[in-house]
Amino acid sequence: MTSRDRLIRFAVLTGIVLLAAAARIAPHPHNVTPIAALALFGGAHFANRWVGLRVSLGALLLGDLVIGFHALVPFVYGGFAAIGVLGFGLRSERSVGRVVGATVAGSLLFFLVTNFGMWWLFDTYPPTAAGLWACYVAGLPYLANSLAGNAAYVGLLFGGVALLKRVVPALRVDPAPASA
Repeated sequence: MTSRDRLIRFAVLTGIVLLAAAARIAPHPHNVTPIAALALFGGAHFANRWVGLRVSLGALLLGDLVIGFHALVPFVYGGFAAIGVLGFGLRSERSVGRVVGATVAGSLLFFLVTNFGMWWLFDTYPPTAAGLWACYVAGLPYLANSLAGNAAYVGLLFGGVALLKRVVPALRVDPAPASA
């Protein structure tokens, strides 16, 4: 891949990430945002997996600069970073089944991490196993929204790139699975 192709690939992928990130600040139902899809996408598509992760988390940060920060930020960013790492597993093969599996796994991972943070940081639930369980049960409607939103955004991002590959030759060469 030439330097020009790498630059075009990076610009197109970053543009896609920024457009999807803009959807986060638009009105939306709770937990129906593109950020988990962006993290999975960034981990899977950028030639340098760590750049993909940084671009995705940077998009999250840009949105937070607009909508504000909160006490759960470390758990939210940690959850999205973990989803980006899941995306690394999609670098060599992006079958529908693997992408769906990573989408569901990422949604569940984010749910577990952020609800644990909610239980840990706030007095809403007692600091017991029963309190943690109650926190997870109370979060199930948000998990349903996350799964639906993640499925839609993952479909748009991964499907959109598959279609763009037809007209942008620089996107046809996927990053090497072993690249750092």
